[in-house]
Amino acid sequence: MSDDDQELGITESKEHSPGDWYAEVVQKAGLADYAPMGGFIVTRPRGYALWEAIQDNLDGWFKETGVDNAYFPMFIPESYLEREKDIVEGFDPEVAWVTHGGHDELEERLAVRPTSESIIAPYMSQWVRSHRDLPLRVNQWNSVVRWEATETKPFFRTKEFLWQEGHTAHASDEGAWAETTLRLDQYQRLYEDVLGIPVLRGQKPDHDKFPGADTTTTVEALMPDGKSVQGGTSHHLGQSFADAFDITFSDEDEAEKTAYTTSWGLSWRAIGALVMSHSDDQGLVLPPTVAPKQVVIVPIWQEDTKEEVEQYSAEIAAELEAQGVRVHFDDRDGRNPGFKYNEWELKGVPVRFEVGPNEVEDEEVTVVHRPDGESTVEDRADITARVHDHLDEVYEKLYDAAAERLDENVREASDRAEILGTIGQHGGYVKAPWCGDEDCEAEIKDQIAAEIVMVPLGEDSAARAASEFEGERVPEPDHEGEDCAVCGEAAEETAYFAKSY
Repeated sequence: MSDDDQELGITESKEHSPGDWYAEVVQKAGLADYAPMGGFIVTRPRGYALWEAIQDNLDGWFKETGVDNAYFPMFIPESYLEREKDIVEGFDPEVAWVTHGGHDELEERLAVRPTSESIIAPYMSQWVRSHRDLPLRVNQWNSVVRWEATETKPFFRTKEFLWQEGHTAHASDEGAWAETTLRLDQYQRLYEDVLGIPVLRGQKPDHDKFPGADTTTTVEALMPDGKSVQGGTSHHLGQSFADAFDITFSDEDEAEKTAYTTSWGLSWRAIGALVMSHSDDQGLVLPPTVAPKQVVIVPIWQEDTKEEVEQYSAEIAAELEAQGVRVHFDDRDGRNPGFKYNEWELKGVPVRFEVGPNEVEDEEVTVVHRPDGESTVEDRADITARVHDHLDEVYEKLYDAAAERLDENVREASDRAEILGTIGQHGGYVKAPWCGDEDCEAEIKDQIAAEIVMVPLGEDSAARAASEFEGERVPEPDHEGEDCAVCGEAAEETAYFAKSY
């Protein structure tokens, strides 16, 4: 193996050392580098392109459903943050504070936003006067800082991360709940229709919901190492923030009413889930929906066939590009085909076209799928139509593998020993009856570092949610008549325990 091949290849094992493997894939596939300050990363163009693909999808769906983008300052006066006491208590250990501007000490500390409810809500209060102003929906694409990460895992856990945060105000509780579930639907749609990752959806237990929220809903994605990723959260905030920031309106009878608000966010943790879910020991694997390049064309020639092979390849590339396919023709002279295969496999290009003198003579193209190396031969005349079939097939392979993993890794337990043993042996999700007491979760967390990542949406919540995604992966409450698996008291919830990122 040459030095170049050693530098290019992945040396860690996904199965045996997933953490080291993940870090190596992220760096060698050109997604991110570590910043000089601990807990921060530099996002490289290929990594940022994945974020742009996520952003493009979500932003379009948001705007189709009445959301306008805005931008609010990254610094929040301490007095604003303190107006919502639950926010302060919930984020206090994570808040980074600015105390000086240049050499001058500030009269009031400024928080680097850990979330923006406390800076957005006061302006929503100014903008809402009448029921005619509702619903009010704004979203911003920005970064937040939470000084919690001690060990950096790019995209999964960093002190600064990119996300979107939507904030809305409504005239009724029902309107706010419909908003909450609509955004959860869109997050599920992103994971399942764009990222190729099936998810479970539910809500956080009361002790783990967003500070000040009535209900925090979540989509959870299972990774190959058996850990869960909180994929996105949508919060029904009730009237707590509206009370704190005086978001009121005059109804049709001119009576003053307090609004109901929501907030919802999805971060670049989705990129981490994408990389971890699909990639392998050869490197990055990307679904065609988000891959910066969907097809790479690699010519194979000797000196006497170079011109005809490259011309044939270039013509195919031009035709694909005209059809909207993101294609790259790798005509570098200094690298042999084998090196190019390895490099583009490492970088996650979903489909490779191989073109040699035999393909030119027979007017064909050899098509190779990145996830499994499946190879087929297509007629040259059909390739611009057939390429979309191949891209769809690659997506289906990735989704089906992830769906099978999820379906096989939701297990049941009826007592503490079963919870601990099942998670310890298999990972994944363990569903068990739970009394609702945080102390019972703490027992499991102390012994095996697993927590309750979600409970099914309650009967009232489920009845209010008219979601197109309700079905086999929208768990229904089923705890009636059972005892808590940890303490033996009467169960009030069905808890999903898992280790998580």
